[in-house]
Amino acid sequence: MYFVYVLRSLKDKRRYIGQTTDVAKRIRQHNAGSTESTRRRRPFELLYEESYDTRADAKAREKHLKSGKGREELNEILKGRGLG
Repeated sequence: MYFVYVLRSLKDKRRYIGQTTDVAKRIRQHNAGSTESTRRRRPFELLYEESYDTRADAKAREKHLKSGKGREELNEILKGRGLG
């Protein structure tokens, strides 16, 4: 199983969207500073995740959520969960 996840930096409040097979492990890596692109923005909290059967589907969803329409959709999802 593959997951698309959305993190929020507790430092700058910006979001990070990624995909992985192990969300808990990936969050630990982000928070440990093991990921160059997010090292200076830690710590992070998990806001949202979705599961997919294939990596291709997860990567496509990740790409969509990073697009303009996808960001709008994600804002609505998070708003509906009281996280927006």
